[in-house]
Amino acid sequence: MEYIVIGLVAFLASILTFFSGFGLGTILTPAFILFFPVDLSIALTGVVHFLNNLFKLYLVGKAADKSILLRFGIPAVLAAFVGAWLLLLISDLPALFSYEIGGNHFVVSPLKFVIAILLIIFSLLDLLPFKEEIDIKQKHLPYGGLLSGFFGGISGHQGALRSAFLIKAGLSKTGFIATSVVISSFIDFTRISVYATRFISTGLQENLPLLATSTLSAFAGAYLGNKLLKKITLPFVQKLVAIMLLLIAVSLGLGWI
Repeated sequence: MEYIVIGLVAFLASILTFFSGFGLGTILTPAFILFFPVDLSIALTGVVHFLNNLFKLYLVGKAADKSILLRFGIPAVLAAFVGAWLLLLISDLPALFSYEIGGNHFVVSPLKFVIAILLIIFSLLDLLPFKEEIDIKQKHLPYGGLLSGFFGGISGHQGALRSAFLIKAGLSKTGFIATSVVISSFIDFTRISVYATRFISTGLQENLPLLATSTLSAFAGAYLGNKLLKKITLPFVQKLVAIMLLLIAVSLGLGWI
């Protein structure tokens, strides 16, 4: 059963997140948690996310904007290393609040709450009528890289912040997706390198067949997403990013993810 559920989720999430530039890890992790402990689920999701990024890199990586890669990507990688290193060194801060619904216990940490507020701000900027007056210039991109990389390293939530900046950077739809994929791959490689010491103890090696199934399913979703790319418009991508930012923000703020 886990092969069917996780494979299907990986396939559908990969199609959706091909255009938004984020969300595969957020969607796939709960599917793994249905069948495995949390630490193993995070490890499995991290590997699928990284390998899927490499596949998308093969599909669209050539269209990445080199100037933005330098301005956004370098600060993001450096900040991702710092965030991942801090994650392994510091203990979790006390929860801001917790609550129960239907017997399920939800906890909201300060980190998730801060990310949720940032995402709500970014998504509203792109959805409200005055969005055309908001202009993220090249000089602002390093700050976006620092935010995205740091939160990616410390909590894994890098994609939403990255997309919030890149979607306003004047890129074409293909350039946005390709640039996002390249930066995401660099950040994933950085944080997984830091996390690697924890992977062996999670039981990752015993679940290689399931890992292969979910990875190939994500590949299939990315391949289909790339085929659909010519049929969509940049405004569609912008709206999708904004809506997903809001959904992720609400889920984080309520402690659902």
